[in-house]
Amino acid sequence: MKAIVIHEYGGPEVLRYEDFPDPVPGEGELLVRVTAASINPIDIARRSGGAEAFFPVKFPGVIGVDLSGKVSALGPGVKGFSIGDRVFGIADKTYAELCVVKAASVAKIPEGLDEVEAAALPLVTTTGNQLITVGTGARSGQTVLVTGAVGNVGRSAVFTAKERGAKVIAGVLRRQLQQAASVGADQAIATDDDSAIKTLSPLDAVADAVNGATAEKLLSKVKKEGVFASVLGAPQNAKDRPDVKVVPVYAQPDTKILVHMAQAVKAGRLVIPIGMKLPLKDAQKGHAAVAKGGAGKVILVVNAN
Repeated sequence: MKAIVIHEYGGPEVLRYEDFPDPVPGEGELLVRVTAASINPIDIARRSGGAEAFFPVKFPGVIGVDLSGKVSALGPGVKGFSIGDRVFGIADKTYAELCVVKAASVAKIPEGLDEVEAAALPLVTTTGNQLITVGTGARSGQTVLVTGAVGNVGRSAVFTAKERGAKVIAGVLRRQLQQAASVGADQAIATDDDSAIKTLSPLDAVADAVNGATAEKLLSKVKKEGVFASVLGAPQNAKDRPDVKVVPVYAQPDTKILVHMAQAVKAGRLVIPIGMKLPLKDAQKGHAAVAKGGAGKVILVVNAN
């Protein structure tokens, strides 16, 4: 098969479109003919070596965690799937024509959802959902501030917190305040404006997707016995607030969450912007675009011309 293969850590230039051995599904696994994969920050970190301590690449290797495609073969013991089923989910080594994935980690793509665009959803929507459900535990009557709210994880967190009945404040940069009006929060605040942060009433929880100085400032606004949940680790000053529960959130595949969030996207209740679609062979260009930043997901389409 063709795949994007890396032989060493480095910049986008280490992503090479070349032949790689076909994977074979084992017990409880599916072989998926990949329609599309999308680029996530963890892919950038793995390619560069920034994630080597906890998610190393065995060279030569293939990266990528999001995929959509069609079931090509069933491993032993797999039930509930048939050859040809349209599926999407969180896997490994998805920048390829074929990918092996645990059957428990993928779901059938809801009818009416575009197969290519489904690849944009698995990691960001699952992470955003779990940042709220597992991390903050937000519920009706509580006030939750979501940082990075115009990003894809942030949008998913805002949607989930609102769905649970919480009052949601979208934390964004000043230049994003107008854009924040589209994410469905009750209000928006510029997290790079110290005077605005000072006006915040005490928060029941913060759902953090940015960390850094922003996280440190907002930790001080969490109520005693409140929660600070983050997908990027604890704020540097967490020790100064022992009365706040700091919860790290690491996304775990959950097909019920994935389908629920995908149905919300299909219905237009949640929007995950797509910035560009590129042929798989142009992964270098895609990684360079993601590194520049922006809200839109970059999708790598396997059989694009």
